[in-house]
Amino acid sequence: MATWQIVLIIILVILIAAVVALTIFGRKMQKKQAEQDEMMQANKQTVSMLIIDKKRMRINESGLPQIVMDQVPKLMRRSKLPIVKAKVGPQVMSLIADEKIFDDIPVKKEVKAVVSGIYIIGVKSLRGKSEAVPQKKKSRFKQFVEKVQEKAGAKPVK
Repeated sequence: MATWQIVLIIILVILIAAVVALTIFGRKMQKKQAEQDEMMQANKQTVSMLIIDKKRMRINESGLPQIVMDQVPKLMRRSKLPIVKAKVGPQVMSLIADEKIFDDIPVKKEVKAVVSGIYIIGVKSLRGKSEAVPQKKKSRFKQFVEKVQEKAGAKPVK
């Protein structure tokens, strides 16, 4: 066998081992996520609150309690989280919003929120109609991809 063939076989074995390891790790993480979602759903409460501000910020700048900051893994401390500052009753609190609903949270409005601990899981508008979130302008690349997909028949024509 030539040396290039041996090198190619070794690279293939390493790639296959990496794929197997990633699938096993991914399944474990999915199970953990499912357990956490079940716990969040079991402990949820509906609370009326006035949303003061919402931002994506680092956890050390967010104003969350020190106990929460100590429990966050070191890799996550530098990442930005969706933080909502809200007045719940007489207290002003910093809460962490779910990524799925962060854009739907209205600022400077009173809402009924589904809360589990310090996490906001869902939001319903309390007074008035909920405002539609303006759609972001699409980049030229995304516009081009959509146009090509329409021509190819992959997407329905508008």
